[in-house]
Amino acid sequence: MTGAFWDDVANDVHDPEFARAYASEAIRIRTIDALVNALNDAAEAEGLTRAEIARAAGMQAAVVRRLLTATTVNPTVSTLVEVAATLGFRVTLEKMTKSERLEITEPMRKVAA
Repeated sequence: MTGAFWDDVANDVHDPEFARAYASEAIRIRTIDALVNALNDAAEAEGLTRAEIARAAGMQAAVVRRLLTATTVNPTVSTLVEVAATLGFRVTLEKMTKSERLEITEPMRKVAA
């Protein structure tokens, strides 16, 4: 990636607090994107509408619609778990790869050291 923005990021990432915040935001966005994409794929595979998912999960249709279509979401764990269960899935933790740990975990821990 090139450009003034990425040049600034490359310089700022040497600041431990900036590196921690950048890594934290990067993994948050990637994780939410992956979860929402998986839920959308599951809904399509099951042939369920957002309204049907909402009724089955006992929540308002707007909550499910925002979760599955909004460009910026910050869902609660409870919402993710309930929607996933409605689609026949559960939410679990997965160990990061070594390269992910270097990119994400290490910058986050440097601030604590």
